[in-house]
Order: sequence, then C-alpha cells, then structure tokens
Amino acid sequence: MALRGVWQLQKLVVNYCDWGGSSRGIRAFMEAHLPAFKEKNPHLEVVTELVRGQHPNLKGIYKNHNERVVCVRNLPPEEILLQATRLRNSLGRKVVKLRTRHVTKRPSVQGTWSTDLKM
Repeated sequence: MALRGVWQLQKLVVNYCDWGGSSRGIRAFMEAHLPAFKEKNPHLEVVTELVRGQHPNLKGIYKNHNERVVCVRNLPPEEILLQATRLRNSLGRKVVKLRTRHVTKRPSVQGTWSTDLKM
C-alpha cells in the first residue's frame, strides 16, 4: 500500500527448493506469474533464492525495516500470487492488539455503555 504516495514494500524475496514436493506450486508461480508481477511493480525488487531442503516462503522487506514472512507450502500458483499481492499492499507495520474493543479519544466518565440493566 502506498503511504503518502510511496509504496512501502521495498524487496520481495522468494525462497524455494528445486526438487521438493512442497515447492511445486512456487516453481509454477515463478514460471507463470512472477514475470508479470515484476512488470506490474517496477518499484519492487524481486529476488529468488534457492534454498534446498526447506519449505518455500515469501519474505517482504519494508522501508521501515520490518520483515514479514509468509509460508506458501503446498499452495497453488494463484494463491501464491494472492499472498505476494497482500505483502505488496500491506504497510509493514507490526500488528498491535487492542486492550478493549471500545476505542475513543475521550472515554466516558460514567463508563462504557452496555445493554445490560443492573438492578
């Protein structure tokens, strides 16, 4: 996703094995979809790394120096393209878990409203 007009994904690293069965989908993805993905995203540096004996994954390296790794073991090429697109579209920020479901700038003095009646 672009933040102020600048794409945040800087580098996409594709790790795969040349003989493993779990890398069958990513090898087909590299033949069929990866050249078009590179052409549509000229701002993105795409690197393929041969790692023998390991399950395939996609690693996104963002401008804020965060990394996000997605395992693509036994996925078809279309799903791998979807995962690569999701990595491209994300901002690379860490996921922050909210303490409560109710978020406001000015919390109520009386507390949060609920439908339960306490009598």
